[in-house]
Amino acid sequence: MQYSTTIFGQTVSFLSKYRFDAVVGQHEGDRYVKKYSAWNELVVLMYAQATGKDSLREIETGLQTHESAWYHLGIKSVKRSTLSEAHERRSYKIFESTFYDLLEHCKGITPRHRFTFKNPLYALDSTMLELCLTLFPWAKYRTTKGALKMHTLFNVRTGIPEFIRVTNGKRADVTEARERFNTLEPESIVVFDRGYVDYKWWFTLTENRVWFVTRAKDNQATFVSGQHEKPVHPCCIADEKIYIRPVPN
Repeated sequence: MQYSTTIFGQTVSFLSKYRFDAVVGQHEGDRYVKKYSAWNELVVLMYAQATGKDSLREIETGLQTHESAWYHLGIKSVKRSTLSEAHERRSYKIFESTFYDLLEHCKGITPRHRFTFKNPLYALDSTMLELCLTLFPWAKYRTTKGALKMHTLFNVRTGIPEFIRVTNGKRADVTEARERFNTLEPESIVVFDRGYVDYKWWFTLTENRVWFVTRAKDNQATFVSGQHEKPVHPCCIADEKIYIRPVPN
């Protein structure tokens, strides 16, 4: 009998069910569960993400049209009421741990491409996602609006993130950066925007020999204290040593 699998099934096969089950056991994710296991939930969430489903009803309807593939994917139930209850009760740490486990695996097999920078190069930024405050009361942003922020440190050399952190919408970018992104190796270069202006943090980066590229704020006052060697590249306007002092409000 000839056997074939779907592209989605091949994608799921990259996950180690053995490691996933170990994480589920640590968090007791399948305690008192009969049908909708943590693996079942993971596959359903991956399907929803890959196909752009926006609601539990869409997920249920979409998977019901492919019921013949359930067995090979390890799915036993796709009822939206069951999905809703599982999302509410099961710990998110199961899927967070799975992400970082997969991330470490990806780092090990990522091909080493030719790169113009000798130094490790990173991009630091955050993304705001609006949420319904009634459904997600933890996602505090404004009085009547909810939102979450996804803070990401992206490794430009490998093309995969080094770190992803999800917080509520009120979490300042620079506050997250000060607490989470202080472990870069010396001689690294990190690029970020004006949301990360914090002179003490910049000084800490400099002391750790981590170089950064950013944009100046309108209220920044800079004082030139010296000139480095004349820039070789014609697009470089100046290469100066400066001191920065913010203008009082």
